[in-house]
Order: sequence, then C-alpha cells, then structure tokens
Amino acid sequence: MGILISGCGLRDSTPATQPIALSIVPSPTPFSRVTAGPVQAMVPDGWSAQVLGAASDHRGGFIASPEPDAWGEIDGTVDGLSASWVDATSVGVPSDYYYLAATRPILSELVGSPDCRAGRQQVLLDRRPVRSPEGGPGPADYVARGHGVCRIEQEPVRWAYFVAAPGYGPVRQMGIPASGLYVVVVVIHGAGADLPLARQLVMQASFGGSSVRELVTASRTFVVGDPV
Repeated sequence: MGILISGCGLRDSTPATQPIALSIVPSPTPFSRVTAGPVQAMVPDGWSAQVLGAASDHRGGFIASPEPDAWGEIDGTVDGLSASWVDATSVGVPSDYYYLAATRPILSELVGSPDCRAGRQQVLLDRRPVRSPEGGPGPADYVARGHGVCRIEQEPVRWAYFVAAPGYGPVRQMGIPASGLYVVVVVIHGAGADLPLARQLVMQASFGGSSVRELVTASRTFVVGDPV
C-alpha cells in the first residue's frame, strides 16, 4: 500500500487512478464552496482546487491554493487550504495508529522556523490508547486545534489547523463513519493575512455533513470514563 506519514497526515504512494468529482459553487461572498466527495469547505475566490486521492484510495478531500502545485510543503510561502480524511476501513491498521498520527507535530515547517511563533494549541480530547486484556488496542480519541503567526520574507503569515482521530468517542458518531483521521489546515500570508479568517475557514470545513465546529462541540461533551 505504501503508506507514509507526513506531519500528522497519511499519504499513499500509490497514484490515483479513479478521479473524484470536484464541485465549486460561487457565493455572494468573496468565497466559493468547494466539495470533493463528503468533504466541503469555503475557499477564497481565485484559489484553484485539486482533489486528494481517488475513489480507490484510502485518503480523500482536497487542497485549494493560488499555487496548488507549491502547497505540498506547507511552509508559509503560499496561501492554501487542505481538508482531508483517511478511510480506516481500507487501510487496515490498528485504531491506535491514527491516534499516533494525529498527535505528531503538525505544520512542522512553520512551527520549526525561527520566523514563526506557534499560538495556542487547544487539545480538546485526549484519550490515550491502552491495551485490552486480550492484547489488542483499546479505545483512543484525540481532537485538537491551534494557530500561529509568522513573518516570512517580511510578509505576515497566519495559519490555523484542526486534527482529529475520532476513535470510539463522540466524534465517531458524526462526520464520515469510516474515517480514522481528519485534518484541516489553512495558511494565509501577505497583506491580507488574517488569523480570524484562517480560523473561520477551518471551523467551516465539513466532513460527511458535520462541520469542524460541530466536531469541536461534540468533543467537549466527552468525559473520560463515559461509556461509548
């Protein structure tokens, strides 16, 4: 299968062979609604969108950017948005694998740069995996969001993100039933850099009809020890 971990996402080295339909619907605002399968997000007008994966892949979603081919490194040099999910039913790895992927450093190129400063990271839900008496992986859930600021080549950069490994908790009951991992990243740089806008675009992204805002709210209702 050739699974690689990059940041907190999962990447498949197998080329996409079955394209997923991409829908772009303009709105009265300076944003368009982009849909790729069960994933939706509002994207600034003028950005180009590309699907991630294909119908036969384990990863779905899309990226959008004025320069989509340069978005991959997510180093703050280009604006962009990425909204992706991983089909846990097709990957065939233990559920605690997604917990580990979600807790890895996200946006390492930005966080590790001396020109950047990470803002608040809010861990909303963190139930670490434990081994069951039978020796298999136990329940594990992780939900977090965060933001930061940079100044790259004298231009301000604002970035925000959301990551979730839904495990067996309340987030599992929403969104895409097959998903083992959700990741949304927004980077806005230049004169129009706006942290509230970056955070708003993250919160408005949705998976299977459930917005990130709703997933965040659901994660806050969970208390360790609750039955799932």
